[in-house]
Amino acid sequence: MIELINRALVSLDADLGTTTDTVIEHLAALVATQGRATDATALAADAKAREAKTATGVPGGIAIPHCRSAAVLEPTLAMARLAPAVDFGAKDGPADLVFFIAAPEGADTAHLKLLSKLARALVKKSFTAALRAAASEDEIVELVSAVLSDDPAAAAAAVAATENPAPAAAETSTAERKPRIVAVTACPTGIAHTYMAADSLAQTAEELGVEFAVETQGSSGSTPLPKSVIDAADAVIFAVDVDVRDRSRFAGKPLIQVPVKRGIDEPAKLINDAIAASKDPHSRRVPAGTGTEETSESTGKESFGRGLKRALLTGVSYMIPFVAGGGLLMALGFLLGGYAITTVADDVLGANTLFNLPGADIVNQIDAQFGPLGVYLGAVAFKVGNLSMAFLVPALAGYIAYAYADRPGIAPGFTAGAVAGFMGAGFLGGIVGGVLAGLAARWIGSWKVPRFMRGLMPVVIVPLLASIIASGLMFLILGGPIAKLTVALNGWLSGMTGTAAITLGLILGLMMAVDLGGPVNKVAYSFAVAGLGAGSIAANPAPLMIMAAVMAAGMVPPLAMALATVISPRLFTGAERENGKAAWLLGASFISEGAIPFAASDPLRVIPASMVGGGITGAMIMGFHVVSQAPHGGIFVFFAMNNTWPMFLVATLVGTVVSAVLVIVLKKFVRKPVAQVVAVAEPVKVAA
Repeated sequence: MIELINRALVSLDADLGTTTDTVIEHLAALVATQGRATDATALAADAKAREAKTATGVPGGIAIPHCRSAAVLEPTLAMARLAPAVDFGAKDGPADLVFFIAAPEGADTAHLKLLSKLARALVKKSFTAALRAAASEDEIVELVSAVLSDDPAAAAAAVAATENPAPAAAETSTAERKPRIVAVTACPTGIAHTYMAADSLAQTAEELGVEFAVETQGSSGSTPLPKSVIDAADAVIFAVDVDVRDRSRFAGKPLIQVPVKRGIDEPAKLINDAIAASKDPHSRRVPAGTGTEETSESTGKESFGRGLKRALLTGVSYMIPFVAGGGLLMALGFLLGGYAITTVADDVLGANTLFNLPGADIVNQIDAQFGPLGVYLGAVAFKVGNLSMAFLVPALAGYIAYAYADRPGIAPGFTAGAVAGFMGAGFLGGIVGGVLAGLAARWIGSWKVPRFMRGLMPVVIVPLLASIIASGLMFLILGGPIAKLTVALNGWLSGMTGTAAITLGLILGLMMAVDLGGPVNKVAYSFAVAGLGAGSIAANPAPLMIMAAVMAAGMVPPLAMALATVISPRLFTGAERENGKAAWLLGASFISEGAIPFAASDPLRVIPASMVGGGITGAMIMGFHVVSQAPHGGIFVFFAMNNTWPMFLVATLVGTVVSAVLVIVLKKFVRKPVAQVVAVAEPVKVAA
């Protein structure tokens, strides 16, 4: 094993200032002094940038700042025992034990293995106690090197040596072993709350002495729990706002299912409830089969309303990538070919190729600024985006049905959504068709059939019959009335002006800021993208105004928190100031979750301030008739706003300043309650 740490890389009882920056700079200097890095300043900068993304403090007075850097020559671990302690963003207070991991750029495996080994050792309270009691640098090196050893027996012995002698093997019974709990966390966008809930549950399980493993089904992908871990688990926790993928893996396990927010707010209760369920032979369990059976919360059956909410959030979660990708491609088409590209795109693509570009007549007709090549590439981008947007209703309906009936519901759901689009029933028709398809597929999947037919049920019989039922009802009874309602709704939106439009913008702005990517935020965002396809700058700008209002209001909370940390940095912790730096880019990109770290620690002051600014911005957008033909991207899709983008910036700036000033005033003059409850409902993204 490479010598990861030596006595020269250890600072004991050091006063390194009061900020994370000074601690990181000191440790980076130690690494460079030992010839393990070429540039201490560059290494410190890379570590600070990593710290700004996510605070590295963990429970127990520990911090593990780390980075990959081109300045590092070999994997290195530096350590400081601080006096006084410094706040690295942990929930339980500042850290006095700081481990700095410096890995060469590209050394992903070594970096992650080192971090994993160190984290596993640091959950042992006796090990951290030994580090705090160590009298010399050599003793620290001996302890740390042993647990990071490539020899598992040596590492285990090192940790065991710091603990009290364990009872003899003969005295340990099966009944005395630690409870084993597994969990799945997931939210509609899979960015913030998914991982916050996972971290909260994992940290609490450590404190309670529970063996715990969690699977995060987030936007960055998911690594499934090993089958052996699931099989050995006593119970499972689903902290989710969307349907769990491949839930049949957990069939037969005692189940606690709750919204993802509960995983952040009440981790101890959920783990204790799971332990109790594992001992109760009558507790609800994960159903076997296709996943079409009803799910539950901690007790009782899932109500129709809660099931409908879960299904809608699942549908929106899977629909957003179609809308975001398609909308941005359409916006790129407008940038390259001009707004008139919509009138010639089909003709251009039907008669031209990259080697046979459109003629001057078409270029002059639509006044294209980038010539024939711009017209052709603009037509390609617009058409691909337009086709992607066409999946909005079918994808919504398909994954609503999936939430009810698992995989057998997808085909009938997509079909019902396509029927809704064909009949002009739009977004509302997609919701109704998806619910009908999901309920029909779940009902058919519950039939008791002969053994020889069971293999045909999920791939033939359920999709066939559920498609007939859901799509038949849409064609014969429901599609027409819903289409008329959709036309009336579009007419109402198109005719909305003056006070009514401003009021709608205010309401949408408040909704975007109230839970920062949560269910209420998603309702407002879904309402906006649902009408995007029917909007046009010339004939029907109202849906495009609504989209602009939602996007601008969603940008305000993270931008406001970033501005507040600059104006009054002393009101925020070191970790919050670092998060504020990242919030500039997150807010500018329309990622509302950038404000979650601030709201999580101080919801009763941050959220009201964010709502005021978001509401003002939404109202201004509608009042100034600002439009956006792109569903995502923030200021980076200004070209999709025609000539209204300056007022988009003005409205966003006004809301940002108002929220920033208000949160500063509240922090200065409104006393923070002794115990605040985290009030953020759901965090990604690709966030809305």
